[in-house]
Amino acid sequence: MPANPFRQARFATSANRLDQLPADAGVEVAFAGRSNAGKSSALNAICDQHGLARTSRTPGRTQLLNVFVLGEGQLRLIDLPGYGYAKVPEAMRAHWRGVIDAYLRTRGSLCGLVLVMDARHPLKEFDRQMLEFAAASGRACHCLLTKADKLSRGEAARTLQAVRKELAQFAPGASVQLFSAQAGTGLAEVRTLLTGWLGVATA
Repeated sequence: MPANPFRQARFATSANRLDQLPADAGVEVAFAGRSNAGKSSALNAICDQHGLARTSRTPGRTQLLNVFVLGEGQLRLIDLPGYGYAKVPEAMRAHWRGVIDAYLRTRGSLCGLVLVMDARHPLKEFDRQMLEFAAASGRACHCLLTKADKLSRGEAARTLQAVRKELAQFAPGASVQLFSAQAGTGLAEVRTLLTGWLGVATA
């Protein structure tokens, strides 16, 4: 694979139910985050593909589990439905919550969770729920503090320190970094982490 193996990522399928996902084999990493946290932009930047994951000015457009595969398909990135501001019926929101919960609890091939948070508004209720799940299930969790370019260098450093301190208290196994899809901040760091989780070669 090339130096950035994620350039090989390609869309495979969307799933509304767990039984529509690819077979539970191989290794996959899930991306979760609130609807306005910049999750699709982060995926596109990591994979160096502008339109891989759909982005929109309207938060919450990711309404299915979107599956992206690397190589032969045994390595996958799963884009989970955005949570928060999506203007959809409560019944649909309840369905998403149920599917995400079941996926995170039962998916055997899931090796880690990337939790995407806006650096200006980190550790909201949904973020804490995801971190608590990761801690309880023993799954690896890495937090991306996105849109770091919207903060001054000092503000970004203080935010990172504050989030790291909170994580040490209630999710000690989780890691965290600053990230900006726009400026490219933190791209090498998260790619290195993901290649390690997925076990992909970088040369």
